[in-house]
Amino acid sequence: MKILWAPWRIKYILQEKPKGCIFCEKPKENRDEENLILYRAKYNFVIMNLYPYNNGHLMIAPYRHVSTIELLNADELGEMMVLAKACLTLLREVMKPDGFNIGFNIGRVAGAGIEEHVHMHIVPRWNGDTNFMPVIGDVKVIPEALSDTYRKLRARIDIIERILSKELKK
Repeated sequence: MKILWAPWRIKYILQEKPKGCIFCEKPKENRDEENLILYRAKYNFVIMNLYPYNNGHLMIAPYRHVSTIELLNADELGEMMVLAKACLTLLREVMKPDGFNIGFNIGRVAGAGIEEHVHMHIVPRWNGDTNFMPVIGDVKVIPEALSDTYRKLRARIDIIERILSKELKK
């Protein structure tokens, strides 16, 4: 069994949690770059993870505050899946990963850090991205600043717009 070791996330785990829901509050603010919101669609938005497992770790969340995908309506869920497809295309183009982990953590026991607001994780993976540093040094090296990754991805946001336009007009 391989382990994706993420000791740097302990800061997130141990910190005092902000009041309210970040997936509800951040979209209300008009500070997308500061809040790492990459894209806003009709029912969902794409946001970078502030405590990423890897560079380019994205999350897709509905604007509506629901805790599980069973509570999403067909429009919300459909748009979320098309956004996931578009995000993969964007990440392949800009970050050039070798693969992806994609999924939902539903409930605290499943690893949900914010269990009250469902969100999808898209984690780019590269061959060798779990190197000796986490094992020996208890450190994860994220080789690029979040702000740099944000700018790279925003520069090609046309990829998401093109795919959404094509897929959601069928």
